[in-house]
Amino acid sequence: MIEVNGLTKIYDGFRAVDNVDLVAKGGKVTILLGPNGAGKSTTIKSIANLLKFDGEIKICGYPNDSIEAKRCFGYVPETPILYDLLTIDEHIDFIGNAYRVDNYHEIANKYLELFKLTGKRKSMAKELSKGMTQKLSMLLALLIQPQALLVDEPMVGLDPASIEDVLKIFTLLKEEGCAVFVSTHIIDIIKDIYDEAYIMNKGKIIKHVLRDELEDESLKQYFFELTDGE
Repeated sequence: MIEVNGLTKIYDGFRAVDNVDLVAKGGKVTILLGPNGAGKSTTIKSIANLLKFDGEIKICGYPNDSIEAKRCFGYVPETPILYDLLTIDEHIDFIGNAYRVDNYHEIANKYLELFKLTGKRKSMAKELSKGMTQKLSMLLALLIQPQALLVDEPMVGLDPASIEDVLKIFTLLKEEGCAVFVSTHIIDIIKDIYDEAYIMNKGKIIKHVLRDELEDESLKQYFFELTDGE
């Protein structure tokens, strides 16, 4: 579970995120929606402990800056953070050993095959396409078998087949009890698998909605009504 209480982030007097409360529960896919500049990325980076902030954030019941929290959640940033001169296999070894994952080779092989990266495992990160680096970033987050997965714009750079693979992974993780929290502005791609949505605009959460509550109205229609089509 990811719990955010009273999250506030101020840049030079500007409130990029203003007193945000949200919860991403285990066994659910929770999405954070908002137009550009709404504060989504700042929220995600704060949860991942990449920014200083006011408020309280807990992951798996632990403060997000604790070792315990870092061991139980995976993070997939919008722009992959990789080492240019390390191969795919070396990235996998690095993360597997750092997190002391006993069977990380077996886990990695499964995702290498799924993402069609098996033939590239000896390639350095700088030699990979944008889509491949995104897949590798996702693979490394999944390697630790996270109890919570934090994903910022997961479909950037992915081809349609890979997008379907990612959606299947989200669904599988949900079924295994993982809390999947996804920040995105591409509603159509994720509309069939989410359980709860937080809609953000101008630094604030303006609506929390359950999928079952929308009935015949689509999430996209609801989103544009609340954000005035921004």
